[in-house]
Amino acid sequence: MSQPYSASGAVPLRHARGGDDSGPRIARIETFTTPLVGFVRVTTRDGAIGWGQVSPYNSDITCQVLHRSVAPWALGRGMGALEDIVAQVPLREHKYPGTYLCRALAGFETAAWDWRGRSLDLPVASLLGGDPGPIRAYASSMRRDITPADEARRMQDLRDRHGFDAFKVRVGAECGQDRDEWDGRTEEIVPTMRRAMGDDAHLLVDANSGFLPERAIAVGRMLQDHGYEHYEEPCLYWELEQTASVNAALSIEVAGGEQDWDLVNWRRMIDMRAVDIVQPDILYVGGMIRAMQVARMGHAAGLPCTPHAANLSMVTLFTMHLLRAVPNAGRYLEFSIEGDDYYPWQRGLFRNDPYAVADGRVSVTDAPGWGVEISPEFLARAQYQVTEEQP
Repeated sequence: MSQPYSASGAVPLRHARGGDDSGPRIARIETFTTPLVGFVRVTTRDGAIGWGQVSPYNSDITCQVLHRSVAPWALGRGMGALEDIVAQVPLREHKYPGTYLCRALAGFETAAWDWRGRSLDLPVASLLGGDPGPIRAYASSMRRDITPADEARRMQDLRDRHGFDAFKVRVGAECGQDRDEWDGRTEEIVPTMRRAMGDDAHLLVDANSGFLPERAIAVGRMLQDHGYEHYEEPCLYWELEQTASVNAALSIEVAGGEQDWDLVNWRRMIDMRAVDIVQPDILYVGGMIRAMQVARMGHAAGLPCTPHAANLSMVTLFTMHLLRAVPNAGRYLEFSIEGDDYYPWQRGLFRNDPYAVADGRVSVTDAPGWGVEISPEFLARAQYQVTEEQP
């Protein structure tokens, strides 16, 4: 067990000022992490707890940031100050902005929402102004190492077994600068999926920043010709002008934003109409409060919100609750179809399964908080660290 930072002298405990400090005070923030996934437990002085998660991948690094740059601003505050803490952390840590700070903030913030839900015996969706219930999902492939024919057969099986009617596949190569995963794969998979799934299937693609504008537009026109409806991240995501030029040239809906953590950049993206669909990732952007801010910005501009949720850790569960609460929820929830063979680190994360699919839908239950329990076996083998409030 690590010592609290205030005891070690590395970083003194600090308290942000302002906001509502009502409710039980935050006494302890613990992390349980591997390099690939990390969970966060928040405990108040009365012993009540809540569970959250930092973003997957380099989660051990992110948890270090949480203890250094987030926990000192939260400990000792009342749970009523959550919104103020989320607003204050980027200000107090202004010399260290960026994705790691937001990924760490999300771990604390999502745990605090679970605490609130458990304390009020309500699902988080209800706390956000929504309610529990079903959500239509699309089957989302994460693979480019698969042939178009095999991908189509995989999607047909998912349709027949689970009732999915919407499907997303990958085109181009990730940040490929017009390269494909192999020559001709994009031109093959686009018509193959349409033939295999039929005219009634709703088809989406993700380019993962794969193309320069000219090639992106050519691929987009091919997608339009085959009746696709969602074209995700066609150009380098940080080159907003490139994406805006592609969007202006096409009728297919262009989606993006999964990587973006900066709310100023989000406003710019929306104002310039770079995208038709906003896709915040709750764990990349800094948690539920900041993701809801992005959704509201999109709603004000008439844009739907279809968040990024690319694995079956807690991020998909968080997204389910958000989609049950925002007025501009997109048509679907992104639902990764990759199992433990592709993502071995997903194996055994939860005691209960929050991701049962029926008729192409998953459901937010009326269980308190996030409605999930972390596996004790995972916690026992994870790297543990704690930062505690000092007397």
